[in-house]
Amino acid sequence: MSSNGSRRRDITVADVAKAANVSKAQAARALGNYGAVSEDVRERVLAAAEELSYRPNELARSMNTGKSNTIGVVVGDIENPHFGLATRGITDTAKKSGFNVILINTDEERAAEVDAVQVLLDKRVDGLIVAPASSTETQHLQRVQDSGRPLVLLDRAADGLQIDTVTVEMTGVAYESTRYLIEAGHRRIAFISTLKSAVPYSEGVPLDSSQIAERVNGMRRAFLGSGLTLPEDLVRLNAGDAESIRNITREVLLLPDPATAVVASDGLIALSVVEAIQELNLSIPEDVSFLMYDDFAWTRLTSPPLTVIAQPVYEMGVAAAEALIRQIEGRKPAAAAPAFTARLIRRNSVGAPRKSEQTQP
Repeated sequence: MSSNGSRRRDITVADVAKAANVSKAQAARALGNYGAVSEDVRERVLAAAEELSYRPNELARSMNTGKSNTIGVVVGDIENPHFGLATRGITDTAKKSGFNVILINTDEERAAEVDAVQVLLDKRVDGLIVAPASSTETQHLQRVQDSGRPLVLLDRAADGLQIDTVTVEMTGVAYESTRYLIEAGHRRIAFISTLKSAVPYSEGVPLDSSQIAERVNGMRRAFLGSGLTLPEDLVRLNAGDAESIRNITREVLLLPDPATAVVASDGLIALSVVEAIQELNLSIPEDVSFLMYDDFAWTRLTSPPLTVIAQPVYEMGVAAAEALIRQIEGRKPAAAAPAFTARLIRRNSVGAPRKSEQTQP
């Protein structure tokens, strides 16, 4: 049984130097691969380091070299498969270039994001990838940019900041998917999002996320283009945990003039929406049509398979990491940023509303 007293202490540069019979400065240069050192000294130091199972102090190394070979990533909700897949794209790309990744989750709280960014800066990461909780309150990101630390935004844009941003423009596909629902006969279309808002949605209420703003704008355009009015009472924000999502879903489906179709703004919301629909003993699409953002394997395995708006999430993570590493290495930016598009995949979860529930224009 081990104890703190018997625990083996970390091997230091001084230990390696003693074993190799060289000075500490010579050992440090050989281990850090910097400065002038003879080949004989280098070989002795590396042999001693291997014999002693020496592991370098990365913090000390970063202070000496100015590089930590780490990338900081800040996302809103790692439980959300969207961010999980994007993070996989980031880590796969970073690993190929010799970088490790430090990931911090913020629960879409701006204050937590500000703290996360500072923690990563204190850890001397070489650059940051941030999916900002707010597209408007971005002073902390401006400070990072002003400091010269490489920074890339993922999934959401930041107003007024000229920063490399990897995202998908959502207005067009939101318009297309809403037109699809309208053409199927739906007029009462609900949209459920986790975006936090102090007031219920209505036209003119600022939406603190570029992604959600684009999706709602696309919906509004589709309604206007069809001579209809967006049902603002069915645009529901503040969908937090699973229970609140189920409550919102039950509410919009049990109104005197209920929703006949529901759009979930991400895969995590979608699971709770489908669960609430089942709890009400309603069927998709016979009783309510359903459409969701993001395409995951399980959406093809449900009965019926779900209609989705697919985004190249993994590829976006790859592009964000490539853009950041390019900055870190001081290489010129790409001639043109990769253009990512989302697409509507029509399956079997959208049908005509019940005739008694259809509302004429």
